[in-house]
Amino acid sequence: MKHIILASNSPRRRELLAGLDLDFEVKVLPDIDESYPKDLPVAEVAGYISREKADSYRALIGKDDLVITADTVVIVGNEVLGKPKDADEARRMLHLISGRTHQVITGVCLLTTDKEHSFSVTTDVTFKQLSDDEITYYIEHYKPFDKAGAYGIQEWIGYIGVTSINGSYFNVMGLPVQRLWEEIKKI
Repeated sequence: MKHIILASNSPRRRELLAGLDLDFEVKVLPDIDESYPKDLPVAEVAGYISREKADSYRALIGKDDLVITADTVVIVGNEVLGKPKDADEARRMLHLISGRTHQVITGVCLLTTDKEHSFSVTTDVTFKQLSDDEITYYIEHYKPFDKAGAYGIQEWIGYIGVTSINGSYFNVMGLPVQRLWEEIKKI
């Protein structure tokens, strides 16, 4: 069995990977670039960023290591929503997803010294029309500045706002663990 390294600061990713009953450690490099070419098709952004993150670890891993990197984005129309920088941007994002269906795409990259394998998982999420008061309450109480699209489906806003989901719930939280399990078994 490989020594698994989760290269993520996300407490949700740590929790989800731990749910697979795998031994792993968390190692995070500072200041990893999460930019992407502006002409990249929106469906490819999360996968691109996860591969770029993995590339940062390439020179640091040993032959028994398996590094897992991931990136999650929210797509509304043709716009990529990452993490909001402040309350105003979070409000804009929540208004964008309000009353409509959007896609959550998580790109995952598995890296060893001799192999790189990446995949993406897409989930459709539909929100009811959110009121200004609901959006304000959520931002003030949950501070969703570390979440793509300015929301966590597992939080209050998901409880009161999500009317349907088509695909992996855990993908929306940031790690498509069922697919990840299948991919790890192949290594």
